[in-house]
Amino acid sequence: MRRVFVALALGLAVITASLSVAALQLRADEKPPKGPDEDGTKPALVRIAGEGLLNSHAFGFLTELSDDVGGRVTGTPADRKAEEWGAAKMKSIGLENVHTEKYTIWRGWTRGTADGEIVAPVRRKLHVDAMGWTGSTPAGGAEGEVVSVNMFDIEKEIKNVARLKGKIVLVTAKGKPTQNEMNLFALFGDFLKAAGPAGAIAIIGGQGGGKSTGMNLTHTGILGFNADFAVPVLSMTAEDQGQLERFIERGTTPRVRFNVQNTFTNGPVETANVVGEIRGREHPEEILVVGGHLDSWDLAEGTTDNGSGTATTLGAAEAIMHSGQRPRRTIRFVLFTGEEQGLDGSFAYVKQHKAELANHLGDLVLDDGQGPVKGFQLGGRDDLVLSFEAFVHTLSNFHTLQVDDKVESGTDTLPFSMAGLPGINMVQETTEYTYTHHSAADSLEAQKADVLTHNATLMALAAFWIADRPERFALPWPTERTAKMLRAQHEYEELKAFNLWPFGDQGAADKKDNPQN
Repeated sequence: MRRVFVALALGLAVITASLSVAALQLRADEKPPKGPDEDGTKPALVRIAGEGLLNSHAFGFLTELSDDVGGRVTGTPADRKAEEWGAAKMKSIGLENVHTEKYTIWRGWTRGTADGEIVAPVRRKLHVDAMGWTGSTPAGGAEGEVVSVNMFDIEKEIKNVARLKGKIVLVTAKGKPTQNEMNLFALFGDFLKAAGPAGAIAIIGGQGGGKSTGMNLTHTGILGFNADFAVPVLSMTAEDQGQLERFIERGTTPRVRFNVQNTFTNGPVETANVVGEIRGREHPEEILVVGGHLDSWDLAEGTTDNGSGTATTLGAAEAIMHSGQRPRRTIRFVLFTGEEQGLDGSFAYVKQHKAELANHLGDLVLDDGQGPVKGFQLGGRDDLVLSFEAFVHTLSNFHTLQVDDKVESGTDTLPFSMAGLPGINMVQETTEYTYTHHSAADSLEAQKADVLTHNATLMALAAFWIADRPERFALPWPTERTAKMLRAQHEYEELKAFNLWPFGDQGAADKKDNPQN
């Protein structure tokens, strides 16, 4: 649920990172971790880099997914078409054990129409789109006066929700927040649950109530983990919302009309993750998951979120397969669905593979848009930073990559981090992604082919090195250590707010030492 420069260089990739800080972390009797130069993996990486840089079809994969499948909301016919396409691509690459793993989401949703206009004090069309899994106005639409509520005082607004009967609600952000961002997001869901029964006609406010980014773009999305709301909730362009706010600030009450028509299913709907493997030559039972999410929103083609991650994953698989190199351990490529609804596909994967998680090495995901990779987050595993820096240090010369142990909770790394495994996020440059994210600009034109080729090659190198190094990269942490890590990473409040915290009081001792968690 997340957020771009580099020219393709012919030759091997060398990515440098300073090891001076890491070296200080070593005890005097410890040896530095072995990178590809010392652990025997470099010859295979050389071949993979050559295939990835010179023979990649990643941009072709992305073109097909964007143009021939298009936007693919989880649980819709377009989602099923994307699953079939993904499985066919994995087979064409030569992956083994290609199949889909079905699961259900709580409810399906289909976008209909969304029209809006100011009817007073001026008359003009408004640019709006419905947020995902939100409801409809009466047939033919409804109009009302616009009143503002303050996102930064949302608890008070919930108590005074009766004043919203028959009104169009404009969500603003005034003053300073009294809660952190994710707590506010959760409380916004509580507000929406109250506003509908109170008689509000519609809500203007995107994810968390914020404005869009400008450029006359709306940005759709869901408003919680597996959350739906009967009241229509609309993303409005920053330019249009700004005019409404100025009217109100001057003491003029605008009147607006909306006609929003969306459709829910009556119950759960089926979807599936798409899976294919390169089986390990020595320890096939040990598994590294590598992937991105196949689902997208539907205002455009779903290219950068996350067609780019899907094409990166397939491009990485292709580079390894075409190199002729087989890793010691299994690399399992997974195209997750349901990410946009609450990481549903990756949570389903962890649940369905619970019995074999002890043999997993972690997962490696790209989901920050169309930009070049600039680093790796290791999902809370501070014990792996030095080893991964040794890998990064010995690659060739694209640009400097950073490595840290941060948890990324906004994509399909989180369920693996919660299982005590390294959920490794490939951090990207996101300036342009700010505009394409969930918007009508999320089309093929936003992705540069050379950047995609670079990212796919880098994913292939990282995946192969993790799976092929002589020593196992990671074992899962026990639940108590995982819980303490998540508290230390400031994830407790978010997970608790969305009823995702699975550890009970585990990690509570750490909370005493870190009361801000």
